[in-house]
Parts: sequence; C-alpha cells; structure tokens
Amino acid sequence: VAADVLITAGGQSALATALRALAPPGAPILVESPTYPGLLAIARASGCRPVPVPVDAEGVRPELLAAAFEATGARVFVCQPLFQNPTGAVLAPGRRAEVLRIARAAGAFVVEDDYARALAHEDAGPLPATLAAEDADGVVVHVRSLTKSTSPSLRVGALAARGPVVDRLRAIQIVDSFFVPRPLQEAALELVGAPAWPRHLRTVAAELRHRREVLAGALRRELPALELPHLPSGGYQLWVRPAGGGDDTAFAAAALRAGVAVAPGRPYFCAEPPGPYVRLSFAGVAGPGELVEAARRLRTGLAEGLGPDA
Repeated sequence: VAADVLITAGGQSALATALRALAPPGAPILVESPTYPGLLAIARASGCRPVPVPVDAEGVRPELLAAAFEATGARVFVCQPLFQNPTGAVLAPGRRAEVLRIARAAGAFVVEDDYARALAHEDAGPLPATLAAEDADGVVVHVRSLTKSTSPSLRVGALAARGPVVDRLRAIQIVDSFFVPRPLQEAALELVGAPAWPRHLRTVAAELRHRREVLAGALRRELPALELPHLPSGGYQLWVRPAGGGDDTAFAAAALRAGVAVAPGRPYFCAEPPGPYVRLSFAGVAGPGELVEAARRLRTGLAEGLGPDA
C-alpha cells in the first residue's frame, strides 16, 4: 500500500536511510562479498561494521549466511538478488526462501537492493519476483531507483517495508533529507506514466544486451587469457579476472595509461579479496564501437605495462 512506501533521493539515499534506521553505530551488518562499494561506504560512514558473506554464481551462499548471523549477532543483511553488482549473479530459486528463513530465524532484516530490475537484457527471460513479494513477515526492506534506467540527475528512488519499521525509516528520512522536491517527483511520475516508458525500457534492454555481447566478444578476441567466469543477463558490467592472477590495481593503472577506465576489484570486498578481479562497465560509452576500441587499447596497454602474459 502507499503508506508502506517512502520516496527517496535515489537508491544511495534509500540505502543510507535503511542502514541508519536498522543498525545502530558499531553494529555488524552482513553484506555480500564482493558488493557495491557505495554500500560499504554508507555502512562505514554510519559507524557500522560490514561483515562479508561470499557470493557464487547463484548468489549468496545460505549456509555461510546462517553462520555469519550466528557468529556476529547481526540484525541486517544487505543483498542484490537480481544481477548482483559486480558479479551479475541472480539468487537461485532454491536459495530465495532459505535466505528469508535464515533472516527470520535470526530476528534480522533483509535490505533488498533491487537496483537492476529495469536493466535486464533483452535475452534475460522472465525475471524472478522480488524477495519482498515473497515475504509474509515484514522481514524485507525493499529499495528501488529510477536513476540508472533514466539519468543520473533524476534522483528518485523508493523504500518499501511493512510494519513498525516503516515509522523508523520515515523518522530517519525526515532528519536526513525531509522529502524529495515535488517537481522532481512529478517529473518522475509523468515519465513512468507516459506511453513511451515501456518503449524506453525495451530500448535499454536491447542496447545493454548488444553492448554486453560486443564487449565480451572483443575481450575474447583481444585478451583471450582474461577470465570471464559469468556472462550476466542484466546490469551493465562484466566482472573479470586478469590473466595469470595478475594484480587488479596494476591492471587498472595500465588500462588508464592506455586511455581506458576500469575499476580494480579490491574496493568491492570489505575484507581480503580471494583473488584479483576487475570490473568493466559498458554503460558510460557513446556506443558499442568504443567498446571494441577499448578492448584493443587494453591489449596494447596491458602488453606494454604488464608484460607479454597480460
């Protein structure tokens, strides 16, 4: 119902509100490992202690989640069940109910960051329902945002929850930001209500799929030794391993010298990473042709900067 939804200034603001409402300073919060660095920054700025729970190709591992709750006494778990950033993993059907059961048994909340639902690729197929839709007990606090599917300037998102926690979320939001300006909310409402909105989402889905295929193909041609363990069907990034277990920061530095901006994987882990990873985004380019050129520059730049085995 409408009373269960708070409009926020984008997804980052929604996550900050959720953590401040649900976890007191000094408290542990469970996070996926790896995960979105912006979440780790929010947690640390709020005085919380992020505790990693490993993710594999099917999302968070339930047995490790249960062990982490027991070991830490945490009361919050933040996750991205759909096209997890940075791995692109989708929480497997058999794990969804288990994650909710584990959180419920721990007396904890699950903050579901559903950032990529509007960023599914054209070939993604039917998307799973949100965890919030399967939650009968008010365990899930759901986060959505329009920003990534529209414009960085359209800072409009939403927090949805049920039960007394809504009052806590609202109290924190009033202190932090009071409310999202009405003209911005009206613009967002007009946008999503327009006949062109579904067409825009279809265009985004087709373009993201095309860019994913172009970048993955270019990497296979130019850098065949680069490991691409998972090709996502949503989101806007590839999560890769440098050839031969090379250093991610050296990889990123060599890429930048060649004129290609990539993100080293280390900031995506709140503890020691299990290995070197690099995140390659295919969103912030003018077109697919730039992705082909980027792969060519990476090959040249890495060969010069890291040696012939790069």
